[in-house]
Amino acid sequence: QKYLCSNCNNILKKALQTLCGHRYCSACLTWIVRNNKNAICQKCKEEDPNTLGEESLLAEERAFGDAAINKEISELRVHCVTLGCSWSGIMKDFEEHQSLCEYALIPCHTGCGHVVMRRKLADHLENGCVNNVTVCQQCQCILASSEYQYLIISSAFFFQQSHSTSSTNKDGCRFSEVGCAFRGSKEKIKEHEKSAVGAHMLLLLQHMRQLKGTLCSAAKAAQGFTPQSELNLENKLHVFENIVAVLNKEVESSNLEILAFRRQSELDQNIIRGLELKIAELHRCLTQKDAGLSSLHKSLLFSEQASYDGIFLWKITDVGRKLQDSVTGRTVGLYSPAFYTAKYGYKVCLRVYLNGDGTGRGTHMSLFFVVMKGDYDALLPWPFRHKVTFMLLDQNNREHIIDAFRPDLTSASFQRPVNDMNVASGCPMFLPLSKLQSPKHAYVKEDTLFLKCIIETN
Repeated sequence: QKYLCSNCNNILKKALQTLCGHRYCSACLTWIVRNNKNAICQKCKEEDPNTLGEESLLAEERAFGDAAINKEISELRVHCVTLGCSWSGIMKDFEEHQSLCEYALIPCHTGCGHVVMRRKLADHLENGCVNNVTVCQQCQCILASSEYQYLIISSAFFFQQSHSTSSTNKDGCRFSEVGCAFRGSKEKIKEHEKSAVGAHMLLLLQHMRQLKGTLCSAAKAAQGFTPQSELNLENKLHVFENIVAVLNKEVESSNLEILAFRRQSELDQNIIRGLELKIAELHRCLTQKDAGLSSLHKSLLFSEQASYDGIFLWKITDVGRKLQDSVTGRTVGLYSPAFYTAKYGYKVCLRVYLNGDGTGRGTHMSLFFVVMKGDYDALLPWPFRHKVTFMLLDQNNREHIIDAFRPDLTSASFQRPVNDMNVASGCPMFLPLSKLQSPKHAYVKEDTLFLKCIIETN
C-alpha cells in the first residue's frame, strides 16, 4: 500500500511526500493543486476528518521528493502483462522494456491506421501497408506502394512512357497526355491525382478507343490489312477496355467507401468532442462540489470546536511525529482553530512551535497568541487589552504549566488587524523540551497534549 499514490492509486511515479505524511505522484500533486484552490489531502479526509490541520493542505512547495520510496519502487520485481511476453525484471528496467517489447501493439508509423505487434511490423510494411513507399525505376519519384502498383498496371496498357516523361514536369498532371489539363504545384498535383482517379480512368478509356482506330490504320499501312489481324487487334483492345472498366468500377467503389469512412469518422469525432466537453463540464462541477464540501467540512469542524467565552482547550494529537516534523523543518508551527472572547467579540487563535521559535528554538516549546481579523472588529475597542493566560495541562492533574501576560498596547500584534492575522505574541520559552518529555509528568500522554487559553473578558 505504501507504494501507491494517494490520488490515482497506481504505483508512485516520482513520489512526493506531503507534510501530512502521505505520498503522491509528482504529476498527480501538480494536477490537484492546479485544479483545486486550498486542496486538502484526500487520505487525511478518509482517515480522520476531525483532525484536519494545516499540514493537510496540499501545495507543491510543501512537498518533498521521497528518495527512499523511489529507490524501493525502482527495485520491485515486476513482469510484463502483454499477452505472449515472458519478460520479468525490476521496475527501473521496465520502461526500457516497454519501448522494446516484441509483443506490444503499436500503430504503423506510416499513418495507414493499422495497429500491429512490434515483431510483425516489418512484415506489415512489406506486405500489407498501403502507405509503404517505393522508388519508381523510371523517374526515381518516391511513391506509395499502392501508387506504384497502379503505375505498373497502367504501364501494361501503354502509359509507362507517359509517366517517365511527364513525371519530370513538376507543373502538369501525369495524365496530361490523355486530356487532363490540371496544372499546379507539386503538392497540389499530388492531391489532384489522388482525388481524380475515376476521371483519369475515363480519360484513359476514351484515349484507348481513339488509339484503336489509329492502330488499325497503322496495321493496314505497315503490314497489309487482313480481316484476321483486325479481329486479333480488336480482341486485344476489347480485353484492355474491359480491364480498365473493371478497374474504374473498383476505384469508384473505393472512393465511395472512403467517403463513407470519412463521414463516419467526422461523426465519431463530433461525438468524441461532445463527450469530452461533457466530461470537462462534469469535472468542473465535481471540482466545485468538492470545494463546497471542503468548505462545509471546515465550517462544521469550526462550529464543533469554536468557543465563544474566551476559554479554549486545544487537543494536539500525534505529538511525536509533529515534534519530529518541527525539528526537521517540515512543519514550522501549528495553528489552533479560531475562538472568540464573546459571541460578537474578538477572533483569536493560538500558535505553538513544538521545537521552539526565536530564543526558545531547539530548547523550549514556544506558545503564542494571535489576534485575527473578525466580522465585528469595527464595533470593538482597539487595541486589544485583555489579559491572556496559557496553561499546559498535566494529564495526571498534578502540576500544570501556567504563564500569563498583558498585551503591550503599543505593539502591532494587538491593533485592529489589517490582514487575516496579526503578528503572534506570547511566550517563546514557555516550557523546556526536557520537561515536556519527562516521565515525571503527564504533559504528553498517549501521544496527545492539551493546551488551554483563558482570556479575561471583564
